[in-house]
Amino acid sequence: MSEFRSPVPLPHVPDNLSIPQFIFHSGTPGRPVRPSNVPFFIEDGTGRAVTYEQAHHRTYSLANALSIKWNIGPKDVVCLFSPNDMAPWLPIPTYIHTFSPANPSFTVEELRYQLSVTRAKVVIAHPACLSTARDAVRAYGIPYDSLVVLDSSTDSNEHSFPTIGKLIQFGASKGENYKAISFKPGEAKAAVAFLSFSSGTTGKPKASNLAVSISHYAVIANVIQMATHYRLGDPSWPKKSVNPGDVAVGVLPFFHIYGLVVNMHYMLYSGASIVVIPKFNFGEFLESITRHRMTHLFLVPPQIVLLCKHPASKGRVFSHVKFLLSGAAPMSGDLMLQVSKTFPNAAIGQGYGLTETATTVCALQPDRKLGTIGSAGELIPGIVAKVVKSDGSLAVDGEQGELIVTGPSMALGYYENPTATAETFLDGWVRTGDEVIIKNLEVFVVDRLKEIMKVRGFQVAPAELEGHLLLHPDVADACVVGIPDEYSGEIPLAFVVPSANALKCIKGGKEGANTVKKRIAKHVSDSKVPYKWLVGGVEFVDVIPRNPSGKIVRFTFSLCIHRPPEHSEVASGSS
Repeated sequence: MSEFRSPVPLPHVPDNLSIPQFIFHSGTPGRPVRPSNVPFFIEDGTGRAVTYEQAHHRTYSLANALSIKWNIGPKDVVCLFSPNDMAPWLPIPTYIHTFSPANPSFTVEELRYQLSVTRAKVVIAHPACLSTARDAVRAYGIPYDSLVVLDSSTDSNEHSFPTIGKLIQFGASKGENYKAISFKPGEAKAAVAFLSFSSGTTGKPKASNLAVSISHYAVIANVIQMATHYRLGDPSWPKKSVNPGDVAVGVLPFFHIYGLVVNMHYMLYSGASIVVIPKFNFGEFLESITRHRMTHLFLVPPQIVLLCKHPASKGRVFSHVKFLLSGAAPMSGDLMLQVSKTFPNAAIGQGYGLTETATTVCALQPDRKLGTIGSAGELIPGIVAKVVKSDGSLAVDGEQGELIVTGPSMALGYYENPTATAETFLDGWVRTGDEVIIKNLEVFVVDRLKEIMKVRGFQVAPAELEGHLLLHPDVADACVVGIPDEYSGEIPLAFVVPSANALKCIKGGKEGANTVKKRIAKHVSDSKVPYKWLVGGVEFVDVIPRNPSGKIVRFTFSLCIHRPPEHSEVASGSS
């Protein structure tokens, strides 16, 4: 078999709708019906809810204001520079414009770069991000009156910037000045809805992140693909994974593709409410899960580690949680088993996707309570996959190689960057840059091709060792990298954030620190083959840097890798 695909047929995906039309008005066959008393969004701290009617009103009014004040049309770009917040996301974006969400932790130069690449005409900024946004707008060279501040207790009038609340009032008070996007059949496939940023897939160094052009059709298709995968429109399916009235967490950053498409658009389509959490604070997060009786958790592995290991989790009952999906970074099998004890009533597994595939490629099977250990889930309907081996031939079931996929949700390419597009987008197929094995339509991600270590000719995936390290009580977080070694080529070195108890031992002096290091190294050597042992050693650090999706920023440790350690008995032995 040279191609892999789900046997479940994908229903018709409308190619003449914009995303707001699909979310607000679509009569897609089999779509769950949202009861009138089920809100779109719920504000975490206050419990304030926003209904369908309110969200629709705000969307229309803001679109009208943008059209009147800045002449914003379908091909113009509006940038949102904000953490998760009720104000910017209540009006579902992309009603009349292309939308480019920005990471709120960006520096002035990073935001200026995004504005220049996308040629944004308007920037909507959270008060906490206002200083950076103001300087970036100045550096980019658009007028100050193109900067909008989100409503807040902050006195934005001091800065003379319009607020989104006033814009909505203004738009509602005026006659309609714009024409909502109305596509002819097929046009939604080429119309850009989102310019979302990615570091690329091929593993080649990039000077800057790349803007991925995502069409209205791609997002709509992926939502329908996930709904089909989970049999939401199948009346014969006994137990749905999501029902109207369910409550989903909204703690993943909405500017990231996982939060934007899976957490937001798929859940809204399914009739669920989303609890909007601006910032992840673990103690408060635990309270929010209970207070809102959340049923669906979309998380990344570092958050799941806290749920399993943090003392504040002990004794809590999460019987109302019925679905937990981990994505954006690999979750080890051991961690999956641990979290299943914390959430005994939940279906638990992983999903996998990219900004370039907008979004989901595979996900936990609809009939499974617990995902297969090491599996990122089953290919969803509409996705076709190939696995290309190092010699260029196509792998069969169970063989390893680079994952290449196609389907209706693929992005259009990298915005105005034909060179980068040609490296990743190949006649409708997307090179993921991930080494995988597909077995019985399940995708097992070995690791990023650019991150795999070669130890004595054997491939070693950092994610496998990191997942195992996180199970040790001395380890709060971990990153494994390969360092050069004359004998082995590379050997694994672990950077570890010690747990609170381990810190007490480490502060006792060098002997205590060495004791903890030996315990951690033994934890690996007791369970893994010798070429996976931490021959490079264990180094203690204060924090493991991660991007907003939870992926480790490995290059941060490159300066620490300045010497191959001395050979030990293990290093020179045979495996």
